[in-house]
Amino acid sequence: MKYFPRSLDVFDDMFDSFFPKGTVYSDNVMRTDVYEKDGYYNLDIELPGYNKEDVQMDIMDGYLNIKANHNQTNEEKDAKGNLIRSERRFGSCSRSFYVGENIKAEDIKARFENGILNIVLPSKEQKSIETKQTVTIE
Repeated sequence: MKYFPRSLDVFDDMFDSFFPKGTVYSDNVMRTDVYEKDGYYNLDIELPGYNKEDVQMDIMDGYLNIKANHNQTNEEKDAKGNLIRSERRFGSCSRSFYVGENIKAEDIKARFENGILNIVLPSKEQKSIETKQTVTIE
């Protein structure tokens, strides 16, 4: 016995009219601008609401991996210490970029300022690296 005599495709059609198939929509997507300048690739990654300490980067097998995790809890209590309000905010996102198997962690410069992670790396390939290396963010 079916509870819905009509197909739920109506909702899919409505959703697809706002967000066509193939469109990725998420608050957890790292919006990124990539451009080349003077022999270097520059990546500007938007991470609003995140702090520098929330972001980790490493490079392994030619992929630059960026992860951001943020956990925040705000509690408001009355004079007796009773909880009046509690709010939590959790967020995480990650993204990987293939940069070539010859880029080393020390070749990458990263800076986090005002919710923007700026990454600069050489556009020319160097010798091959096979182990995971952590990238320091300034």
